[in-house]
Amino acid sequence: MKLQRSLLSSLLLLFPLACKKPEPPAPPPAPVTIASPIEEDVIEWDEFSGHLESPQTVNLAARVSGVIVQAPFTEGASIKQGDLLFEIDPRPYQAELASKDADVARAQAQFAQAQAHYRRYEKIRGTRAISDEDYDQALASLQSAQAQIASAKAAQQTARLNLEWTKVTAPIAGKVSKKYVTEGNLVNGGAGQATQLTVINSVDPLFCYVNVPESRFLQYQVLGRARREAGQSSDLPCSAQLEGEKTWNHAGRIDFIDTQIDRRTGTIQIRGVLNNSSGDLASGLFARLRVLASAPYKAVLIPDIAVSTDQNTKYVLVLKDDQTVEMRGVKIGKLFGKLRAVTQGLTIADKVVINGMQLAKPGSKVNPTKSAIAEEQIAEVRKSFSPTALLAIMTEVGITPNAEKKS
Repeated sequence: MKLQRSLLSSLLLLFPLACKKPEPPAPPPAPVTIASPIEEDVIEWDEFSGHLESPQTVNLAARVSGVIVQAPFTEGASIKQGDLLFEIDPRPYQAELASKDADVARAQAQFAQAQAHYRRYEKIRGTRAISDEDYDQALASLQSAQAQIASAKAAQQTARLNLEWTKVTAPIAGKVSKKYVTEGNLVNGGAGQATQLTVINSVDPLFCYVNVPESRFLQYQVLGRARREAGQSSDLPCSAQLEGEKTWNHAGRIDFIDTQIDRRTGTIQIRGVLNNSSGDLASGLFARLRVLASAPYKAVLIPDIAVSTDQNTKYVLVLKDDQTVEMRGVKIGKLFGKLRAVTQGLTIADKVVINGMQLAKPGSKVNPTKSAIAEEQIAEVRKSFSPTALLAIMTEVGITPNAEKKS
């Protein structure tokens, strides 16, 4: 009996030990991908939204009245300066010019007669053959005949101009709009009531207007001054991108900065002059303008996806020698393609977690796989933001990078 109670007690003591669950094994180190930052020559650019405008717009109107007899141009086509666009019936003005030519000839004949009469009187002046009154009258007739010639020639010139204005030619090169008036219609000329015929917009180059913050305006002034002191052009290169485009194909330069800051918005307007020899740009289009914002410099770059945010602090996960990760605060700079510049907190000797950041906790061990920043991302930086690309843009728009200083 005692033996049974002893066995039962032993079993009761062992029962809790048998029911206790074993502790789960520790999780394996989280798999992550690491890469070292790279160092590349870069140039900073600012991007702004703006719109395109033609440097020259002409609202072409009739300068003389009459009936349109021809309009030999294609609507929306490119035209050259001096191309004939409209012709107003010239016959009334041809007749008017012929009449004024006759008036000039008549005035010249009267002048010749008055001049001959005056010369005869001048030879016998001072004798008793003529009086002083006769001489003065001959001189006045001569001067009146001279005035008649001047008046007739002025009217002749007006008639000639009116005849010339019956041929309405393009004052500038560009693209012509639709015909507001077609053949057979009567148009009015003269100030205040002239009939509008069409509109011409110049197309090469085009202006791109954008509004930039005051801070960027001050930075552009500093950059332009530094470039000028280095013997370079102070014009800042720029390039534009249309909606739907992925590259900055339209090169230009900043040629105008407004004279006053808008106090309501804290911005100032600047203007880029864009090369449009291809004709792809059109006035009124929305565009993104990229403006040079720095001199070339070396930057430490990492994939932008490796940068995380903790409230207002930017940080990355860095692999330590003991295979644990630490959270390191960094200061970031511009985004170059898909790579982010880090201005403080990293060196090219560090190993940054670029994939698996969600699984890696600061202080925990990880299972790292070494990788490298993608070559296409590096190529994008070198192609789009390198000093070589800047040189190509400057050359295209006629900016000499190494121009001698002007005295």
